[in-house]
Amino acid sequence: MTKQPEDQDTTHLVVVNDEGQYALWRSFTALPAGWTAVHGPGGRRSCLDHVEANWTDMRPKSLVEAAAGGAA
Repeated sequence: MTKQPEDQDTTHLVVVNDEGQYALWRSFTALPAGWTAVHGPGGRRSCLDHVEANWTDMRPKSLVEAAAGGAA
């Protein structure tokens, strides 16, 4: 995978996968399989703010569910 240079003027989307993991995605690029847009398109700062406010547990959803099931 080639890292693309940061471009503050590019619009982004916030995307989430089935494990509840977030990522920023350039709005002009097709989403990869398994990812859903949940915010945007918008500026990079707006998207980062959305991620910060909403992705409060970095653990994958399957790990959270396994831990909850193991504690019962």
